[in-house]
Amino acid sequence: MRAVQVSEYVKGPLDLKVSTIPTPAPAADKYLIEIHSAGTNFFDILQIQGKYQHQPPLPWVGGSEFAGTIAAVPSASSSPKFKVGDRVFGAIQGAYATHVLAPEASLLPVPQGWSFEDAAGLFVTAPTSYGALVHRAGVKAGDWVLVHAAAGGVGLAAVQIAKAKGATVIATAGTQRKRDIAKEFGADYVIDYTDKAWPEEVKKLCAAKREGNGKAGVDIVYDPVGMIDTSLKCVAWNARLLVIGFAAGKIEKVALNRVLLKNVSLVGIHWGQYARFETETVGEVWKGIFGLVAKGQFRGTAFKDESFVGLESVPRALQALGGRETWGKVVVNVVGEKAKSRL
Repeated sequence: MRAVQVSEYVKGPLDLKVSTIPTPAPAADKYLIEIHSAGTNFFDILQIQGKYQHQPPLPWVGGSEFAGTIAAVPSASSSPKFKVGDRVFGAIQGAYATHVLAPEASLLPVPQGWSFEDAAGLFVTAPTSYGALVHRAGVKAGDWVLVHAAAGGVGLAAVQIAKAKGATVIATAGTQRKRDIAKEFGADYVIDYTDKAWPEEVKKLCAAKREGNGKAGVDIVYDPVGMIDTSLKCVAWNARLLVIGFAAGKIEKVALNRVLLKNVSLVGIHWGQYARFETETVGEVWKGIFGLVAKGQFRGTAFKDESFVGLESVPRALQALGGRETWGKVVVNVVGEKAKSRL
């Protein structure tokens, strides 16, 4: 098979190369998946540089999110959940390849009507946002939700989920194109967070459109960037502020006096650890997500302004992702490898 194999750490994505390595043999406890599309993540960039907290022993194949078809079922399973030819998506180390081995717990069926491209970006973003907004913050009809970096993968998922639950969404993004995308996915209002006066804009909106305690600001803040401290300036009494991540690259310090004075909650979510500490919630979250998909309230967020076809495009896809040039989920269509192999 062909794969983006890392034999030594590199300075950046453009140093990555595609190699030919043995195709994994069908395993006793894992499915062999033929990959059609692979999703990119910021942690992939850190991992190829040797800077991520989870570094597999060299050499290893990059990537984690994928969508494809079952090529072989676990040989030791008498009643596998999936059969050869089934369309699945999931996450496991080694997604930047034509094939990968994955356990059943790492796989889910591709939603009916969804492309491999959209499904390849679903496994991480959707449950992170659903788990945060629904299970951690208890979003409900009538809430006002401020979503930072709203045109990113988790951001667009958050916008859709908040709207599906009946909330009003204020989306922040740094370019006009990204603000337009956030509106396209359902945001009610958009704000440029590169303008230092953005908290005042949020407060003006709430003062003009809300009543009672809501006039002071929003009820929920969804923050994958590292903007909690500034967001405390424009929240209402009893607000819930969700700490999703630190895409800005710095772990911020928070003025706790504001937390006390506004009676707010700071709430973290580490979705990757739910499978270890709270397994029952994993099934509930996916049931909720598939329910929204079935009702047409949640759609794929694959970046469409540029195409990344074939494994040779992985370096460029990661470079674009790291350079903040993209919106939504950047996906590589590995299926281009099939045509290449027939030539």
